[in-house]
Amino acid sequence: MSTKRKIEVFSAGCPACEEIIALVNRIACPSCEVAVLDMNQPDTEKRARDLGVRTVPAVAIDNKLAACCSCGGPDEASLRSAGIGTPIG
Repeated sequence: MSTKRKIEVFSAGCPACEEIIALVNRIACPSCEVAVLDMNQPDTEKRARDLGVRTVPAVAIDNKLAACCSCGGPDEASLRSAGIGTPIG
């Protein structure tokens, strides 16, 4: 079992993206490894496409797009229920 939960935040640098980055960082726990990915970078664009990201901001948890990101955008309750902020172990 992994000791860290991989959290990827896909951002275009807009105010809505910045708000979600702040939210994820606020609710993340020591078991969360948060990375902010810039959609203006070719590698990030490919990664986002592979995960099914259609709009930003979007959040992937352990290599899977959070369910809230495929139907309206991330929110705190959905991200918490997906595991962000819950220690592993």
